[in-house]
Amino acid sequence: MLTPGSVAPPFSLTNQGGQTIDLTGLRGSRVLVFFYPKANTPGCTQQACGLRDVASQVEGTVILGISPDKPAAQLKFDQKYQLGFDLLADTEHTVAEAYGVWAEKKNYGKTYMGIVRSAFLIGPDGIIEQAWYKISPADTPKKLLEAVAG
Repeated sequence: MLTPGSVAPPFSLTNQGGQTIDLTGLRGSRVLVFFYPKANTPGCTQQACGLRDVASQVEGTVILGISPDKPAAQLKFDQKYQLGFDLLADTEHTVAEAYGVWAEKKNYGKTYMGIVRSAFLIGPDGIIEQAWYKISPADTPKKLLEAVAG
């Protein structure tokens, strides 16, 4: 697991518009990277919309959502809820693995591999300031506001 003080694993992924977003290209800005299981599901919608609603209060912080969804699904999600930030496609879950959020999950007696909802606040220097594993959808925007204000 990554902890505050760890170097954020670099990544380069495609966003909902087909553009490549590279974490190292965002140095100099604070970046919130949040991992969510699937676009357009209730919890993920609550989390993404909550972040959309606080984005103006955390100006200067880049918000990036990452899930295993393909860019087309990310685009529909963004358009439906007017999220206004990059949603990145980690279809091979390599970035999720690097951040320690690709794990075995259980649901209705079924075991499978998937995203553990988590968020990371990365400082302008590329160092993790906060790491929230197993964060709830409602807590993601709250924790971001607290961390940026603190």
